[in-house]
Amino acid sequence: MKFRTLVTSALVTATLIAPALSFAQTKLKWAHVYETSEPYHTESVWAAAEIKKLTNGKFDIQVFPASSLGKETDINQGLTLGTVDMIISGPSFAARTYPRVGIAYYPFIFRDAAHQEAYSKSDVFKEMVDGYRAKTGIQMTAYTYYGARHATSNKPFTDCAGMKGLKIRVPDVPVYMAMPKACGANPTPIAFAEVYLALQNGTVDAQENPLTTIEAKKFYEVQKNIMLTGHILDGLVTQIAPHVWSKLTDAEKKIFTDVTREAASRASAQIIKREGELVAEFKKKGINIVSVDRSAFQAAVLKGATLESLGFDKKDFDRIVALK
Repeated sequence: MKFRTLVTSALVTATLIAPALSFAQTKLKWAHVYETSEPYHTESVWAAAEIKKLTNGKFDIQVFPASSLGKETDINQGLTLGTVDMIISGPSFAARTYPRVGIAYYPFIFRDAAHQEAYSKSDVFKEMVDGYRAKTGIQMTAYTYYGARHATSNKPFTDCAGMKGLKIRVPDVPVYMAMPKACGANPTPIAFAEVYLALQNGTVDAQENPLTTIEAKKFYEVQKNIMLTGHILDGLVTQIAPHVWSKLTDAEKKIFTDVTREAASRASAQIIKREGELVAEFKKKGINIVSVDRSAFQAAVLKGATLESLGFDKKDFDRIVALK
């Protein structure tokens, strides 16, 4: 009798404990291509821990930095394939399947970081988030400031004409090629993880990225000049895979959204602060900082890479430009 009671008690206990065990074993992979020193990583790690805490351990999220789960194209595809669960990545990659969201990369569309932040909270961006989810099942939860993209090269230039014939590395996305093409350069897509070596061995003459990335990836070691073109104010979007988002409760969706937005805000503040410090620091390292005629670049883009030619809607452009 005692034995039967013990067995029954053990079964009841196991039944009660089993859900808790499975509850604690929901492991998620969060991938990105940035270095562990960068705020995109440190704040993602913070967000992962915060989500775990707020869900009582249900979601155990491991963050995989520096292309350790694949290049940016790979991790974007991984959301649909189920090989990754969350990513932080440029929306230009999402634009391959939902072109409308790519307009944020149209050169000179944003005045400054505050303008980009206003866009991230706007109705037009919400429409894009909803449209992207309707098409792919992927949920965009937060928008992080990545920085103003500037060109580096061993050959300095001050205007659009100075880029003619320059072989410049850009991401493999048409809108990134808009400004170089409009200026007669030769844009060359190379994976982010391979850019330093490509610059070092002369595969390309130049590249373009925010100052914080130029610092983190040490591009200044293999490039003598930084041209302050500021042609694109870049951003990153935190995205959650369909196989994860569709299974979250409304309360869990709110936790994931609120936490990733706070992480994005924290990272953005750090990037903006660091951008303001880096020009002086690069000068101390002996790097030539070149001011350029941005109006010449902008005029060339508007003429040679029209919104319509890139598949964008003038109404979206006008709504974004008008944001305060």
